[in-house]
Amino acid sequence: MTTVRIWDLPTRLFHWALAACVIGLVVTAKVGGDAMNWHFRLAYAVFTLLVFRVLWGLVGGHWSRFATFFPTPGRIARYLGGRAPASETAGHSAVGALSVLAMMAALVLQVASGLFTDDEIAFAGPLTSLVSGDWVSRATTWHKGWGQYLVIGLVVLHVVAVFAYLARRKNLIGPMLTGDKRVADGVALPSSRDGAGNRVLALVLLAVSAGVVYAVVQLGAAPALG
Repeated sequence: MTTVRIWDLPTRLFHWALAACVIGLVVTAKVGGDAMNWHFRLAYAVFTLLVFRVLWGLVGGHWSRFATFFPTPGRIARYLGGRAPASETAGHSAVGALSVLAMMAALVLQVASGLFTDDEIAFAGPLTSLVSGDWVSRATTWHKGWGQYLVIGLVVLHVVAVFAYLARRKNLIGPMLTGDKRVADGVALPSSRDGAGNRVLALVLLAVSAGVVYAVVQLGAAPALG
């Protein structure tokens, strides 16, 4: 067996940080009250992480790039037919990629709607002043209803899938902790870049992502024109 670096450190930290933040978001939403202050902070953290992941999907390590795992019809057909080569299963498989992209899309919708929500008691999203009351009502209804249930459902599905793979002796957790995966000798797979330069780039992109989030949030504080 040969060891290949699949997940670079920035991708691994993103994964676990996002998981922790999503759990925190669910808990603080259910607790309510003063915990909502932390709900907002965690939401901004998730927003930052999502922007970072989009950027990292363009310039990150080989297996973290969207081009490597994007679930095209051909890749999906090969995976479901048991014909997918190692280059299409070492990282995210075609079905796994669908799960990842669905989770990111659901979180984007949830974060976006949260920016415009208003509980009409004590907490309102930072951009509520930019849209009409009808849009605030729609965003609030989605955020508190189908939006949160969609995210929770996808998280549960993800966890079930991970343990289902474990039952089939396919460990998805180990590589996301160590970054490495063991493959059969003779299988030629590229290793993801994971050196100091790559990590410095990730820090720069994380700072840029935080700046983007700050700028978006501040839009609601800007005086209206006209």
